[in-house]
Amino acid sequence: MSIRMLRTLVAVDEHQTFSAAADAICVTHAAVSQQMRTLEAEMQVPLFDRTKRTPELTPTGRAIVAKAREVLRAYDNIVPSVVGDEGLHGEIVLGTVPTSLTGLAPLAISILKQKFGGLHVRLQPNLTSTLVLQIERGGVEAAIVSRPATLPNGVGFLEVVEEPLELLTSMEVEADDVIELLRTQPFIRFSRNAVVGNTIETWLQSRNIKVSETMELEGLEAISSMVLANLGISIVPRPSVKTCNPLPLRHMELPADAPVRQLGLAYDRNSPRKRLIEEIHQALVESVARGVFHPPSTSEKDNS
Repeated sequence: MSIRMLRTLVAVDEHQTFSAAADAICVTHAAVSQQMRTLEAEMQVPLFDRTKRTPELTPTGRAIVAKAREVLRAYDNIVPSVVGDEGLHGEIVLGTVPTSLTGLAPLAISILKQKFGGLHVRLQPNLTSTLVLQIERGGVEAAIVSRPATLPNGVGFLEVVEEPLELLTSMEVEADDVIELLRTQPFIRFSRNAVVGNTIETWLQSRNIKVSETMELEGLEAISSMVLANLGISIVPRPSVKTCNPLPLRHMELPADAPVRQLGLAYDRNSPRKRLIEEIHQALVESVARGVFHPPSTSEKDNS
């Protein structure tokens, strides 16, 4: 049995099929299949039910995956635990919701890189529900997410910022009555697969506001571009870290009873790199305090 085989086994669990796991770890489908057969032969237990069209983990296989994650975490922590760098070097997989990709995430990662030159952050964008599940399964150690209604026992949450929701319209929309605009203008809905999308939908229903939905999108950039083209209006979280070249759009406050999006850092409570998670959280808080993401200047690049 090798660490490589255990990583492959965990990848199969995370991505559900041999083909998807092969793509994720950059090997062939045949290599994944051969590794799993070798692992089954060495352990002398069936890890997969191959009577199904797509092989599925057996109950024994799922139990072994859980133990494999523990082994991999311990293995990855060998050097940090010996040299005392508390996990501040090497690679960490950091998840993030798409709305943080253009401001908060790049600024926070930039702050981390300036402080810890030996740290490599591998970014993994996804929706909150998927990222929390990946943390629980061990595929992601921490993630910038909207706070969900509930969290699994093994997942912690560190608050970063509350982002108010706002109405986004094109500059061509001149009316100022937010409620009337929502009732009369085409509405570009924030995906209800996202926590913030559900929050928006709940508020609209509580206000008995019936919108004329024209499309449903996940990314803030995509929504903003559609609004800029005057294809509709939308409700979105106001970014806590702005970009230096924002689109020319109207940003209108919602009524006082409108909810906010709680943005924070979800993390694996059993992670051996707690110091690193604290540093990521601190970088996020510092990014919010700065409020604007500016790309580094030429002189800053030369001095780094």
